[in-house]
Amino acid sequence: MYKYTIARQLATKRVITNRGDEVGKLTDLLVNEVSGEIEVLLVEVDRDSKVIRKINPKERILEIPYSAVTAVSDVFIVDERELATAPSTIK
Repeated sequence: MYKYTIARQLATKRVITNRGDEVGKLTDLLVNEVSGEIEVLLVEVDRDSKVIRKINPKERILEIPYSAVTAVSDVFIVDERELATAPSTIK
């Protein structure tokens, strides 16, 4: 059985690393039009975050591959190791 959620419920969910460090807030999702699977999280970075300062993205939106997500509840939890290679984009 599949569990569905309304996209509006995902808006502005916090994104944290598996070590508990704040990454930012979810702003949008990129979804594969054919399969309907989520491919990328677009996250507005928290510039005060220790982990964000370490990666030092050039822009304020970070693209995190959905494969980096380890859990979703009240927050998205992502594997910190995959953040270093996540591209940043202008929004």
